[in-house]
Parts: sequence; structure tokens; C-alpha cells
Amino acid sequence: MSDNMNKNIWLIGAGQMAVDYHKVLDDLEVPFTVVGRGKSSAKLFFNKTGFKPFLGGLKAFLLGNPNPCSHAIVAVGVEKLAETTSQLLEYGIKNILVEKPAGLNIKEIETVANLTKDKNASVYVAYNRRFYASVLKAKKIIAEDDGVTSFNFEFTEWSHEIEKLEKAPGVKENWFLANSTHVVDLAFYLGGKPKEISSYVSGELDWHPSASIFSGAGISESGALFSYQANWESAGRWNVEMLTKETRLILRPMEKLQIQKRGSIEVKPVKNIDYTLDEMYKPGLYKQINAFLTDNIIQLFSLNEHLSNCSVFTQIAGYDIE
Repeated sequence: MSDNMNKNIWLIGAGQMAVDYHKVLDDLEVPFTVVGRGKSSAKLFFNKTGFKPFLGGLKAFLLGNPNPCSHAIVAVGVEKLAETTSQLLEYGIKNILVEKPAGLNIKEIETVANLTKDKNASVYVAYNRRFYASVLKAKKIIAEDDGVTSFNFEFTEWSHEIEKLEKAPGVKENWFLANSTHVVDLAFYLGGKPKEISSYVSGELDWHPSASIFSGAGISESGALFSYQANWESAGRWNVEMLTKETRLILRPMEKLQIQKRGSIEVKPVKNIDYTLDEMYKPGLYKQINAFLTDNIIQLFSLNEHLSNCSVFTQIAGYDIE
């Protein structure tokens, strides 16, 4: 970007996600400030990047009355996403990229969305898988084949691993929103938002009491039929498959694209995809940040759009939003 030096970025957070953002921002040669909270995370951040964050958290940073930045990136823990984004909005920041899912639950997300509107700001949710080279190629093939006719996806989580994680209260209880929506968002991004959907859940886990087994089907706004399933008590993995009149496009793993053509049982990798950026950086991150810093709103996913999807997310997850 030719006008990088005209940008002034605040990167809020000093965890691994912030480390990934730092690598892209540093290579883009855009001026930025990292705002961390605790000494331990700041030390780890410095060890990995050679860059010293501001210590004390965003509230303390803002008490120093810094000039507002042009763009802010929120990469804190899930439990702090809504609070941090709201602090930035109240301070007058107009362009914010917040890590998914932008809040711990739908109520937090709605509160931030309302504040965004009141402040006449632009807030975008960082579903970086939309920017994978594999996904961009899939979109191109789908357009060439005149659209998706059906699709299916799976968002099985490895509960035996997740139950060991140390997370803030409420994060694992909302794990579908916090993590599984990476898959669901991508499926509906490629296949179309649901126009009609029927969802079923059963089971429970100590850390996710609303459900552990999920199944459903529906029809998208573009007329494509879809189905999904996930069983967090069994084996499985993330998977998205898009079917056109000519091809089955398989994102499993999502970082790579495979194809099965009509009339053939052979499944093979799609050729002529440049994976360079997704191999140099956390996949999707470089192009996502580039879109954010160049104000490419066509590519970015607004908080309002995300909020409109949340009613579907809560239905699929079996969450009680009362």
C-alpha cells in the first residue's frame, strides 16, 4: 500500500493472535502501537516479536490522551472483545476490526452494534477464513459454474482437548459462537444465508451444557439446499463442501481446496492456487488486514451483518438467548 505511513494503527492485545497481527503489520511497514495488559503476556509478545507493548491495558492507555488512531484491531480474549471495542468507540475510534465473534454472547454483540451506530463508526468482524486463498478460488469456481446448488458442512469440535483449556468464565459455555462459527460463517458466506432452517440438538457436556450433538437442514436465500451436522462426543473434523452443477468443492482442511468433477469419482487438489501468503502468515490474515487498512468494505464483514447471523447461530447451537 502506498499510503501506509498515513495510517496510525492500535493493536489491542498481546496474545498469540496479536503476535500474528504484528507480523503482518510489521511487513506492511505501517505505523502501529501495541496495547497489552499484563507483564507475562507482554514479555511473551516481546520474546516472539522484539516489540514492547504498552503495559496496563486499554483503559490506562487511553488515560494518557493519545491522539485517536485511524484504525484499531481488537485481538483480546473472547470475554473482553465487546468491552474493548466499546471503549474504543467511546474514545472516538471510527474504524475497528474485532476478532470473532465480537462478544461473549448475542446480547454483548447487539450492545456493541448499537454503539457503533450511535458513534457513526465502522466495525468489522475478523472471520479470516473468508480470505483464505482456497476460499477465494472456490468463490471464483462457484461464480463460473453459475452458483451453488447445495452444500453441507460439519463443525465437530474435539471436546477431549477443549475441556483441558483454561478459559475465562462463559467462553467454553459459548464455544460454538466463539469457535465453531468459523465453519458456519464460511459455509453461509459461500452458499448463501439461510432463508429457512430447521435445527436439532441433543446431549450436553460439562463445559457446553446447551448441546453436544447438532444436526439440521434448510434452504439458502439463493435457493441452495444445505445440511449440517456435528458430534462433539465422537470423531470428526471441520468440513465445508459446496456443490455446483459441475463440481463438488471440498474444503477439508479449509486451508486447501479439492475438487471432484461431475462424472468422476476422483478427488484432487485444485491447481493454480497461490498459497504463498497463507503459508507466510496466519492463513487469511494478510489479505484481511489489507482489506481493512484500504477500507475495502466490499470484502469486509460488518458487525451488523454478523449480528443478523447470530440468531441463526444461536438456533444451531441450541443457546437460550432469553
